[in-house]
Amino acid sequence: MCELLGMSANVPTDICFSFSGLLLRGGKTGPHSDGWGIVFYEGKGFRTFKDPAPSCDSSIAEWVQNYPIKSCSVISHIRKANRGEVSLVNTHPFTREIWGRYWSYAHNGQLSDYAHLNTGHFKPVGETDSEKVFCWLLHEIAQHYPEQPDDMKEIFQFIASRCDTLRHKGVFNMLFSDGEYVMAYCSNNLYWITRKAPFGKASLIDDDITIDFHKETQPTDLVTLIATAPLTHNEIWHKMQPGEYCVFHLGKAFITNCENLE
Repeated sequence: MCELLGMSANVPTDICFSFSGLLLRGGKTGPHSDGWGIVFYEGKGFRTFKDPAPSCDSSIAEWVQNYPIKSCSVISHIRKANRGEVSLVNTHPFTREIWGRYWSYAHNGQLSDYAHLNTGHFKPVGETDSEKVFCWLLHEIAQHYPEQPDDMKEIFQFIASRCDTLRHKGVFNMLFSDGEYVMAYCSNNLYWITRKAPFGKASLIDDDITIDFHKETQPTDLVTLIATAPLTHNEIWHKMQPGEYCVFHLGKAFITNCENLE
């Protein structure tokens, strides 16, 4: 399967350290060698970088890793193909527009009995089950909310209910963002960690790299990461349970059904 990495922060933050650990799992320390992608939001705009090559060997990934793009909302994905060929069009994350905002999505898992799902005018471009159900989610949202409601909690509760449906079709771990909020939905494997003052050191599992966040941050900084598997070995990552979801806003939990996250 694939691996996910997401970030929500209260100030524009680079994800270079965590992204470095994820990239190595794309063909070096892990089998996810069928492409990678990352979305950085800047207000209503976004930057997307993708490559169907293994992330551990990708020159584009190396450039992104070393170029400190700062964002409050990031979604990243490394792919182990199970549906659809290895190609740029099948590489996550996927992005579409609703209500004048760009929504991005990445999926880890494999689904069945999804071909009949109605996607309306949101047509998949590639062949993956992931993109198909993303288009279905967007169609469901657009059908129930032709205009963006004032209460965003209502929207994410609705999305979670549709994710519950997809979870019963197979493995469905997901990251979903409009650039202001970052939603994580767990089918079987997702972890989160919030870094805040007092900051300490963190060491990557997949490489001999350690960073002292105390030297790199301000006391008011707040950064939450979501990943398929922990990226560091000297920090406490919290495992989400099947059917749990959390929506983060500027690093804080905005709405959640996780028992250990408020």
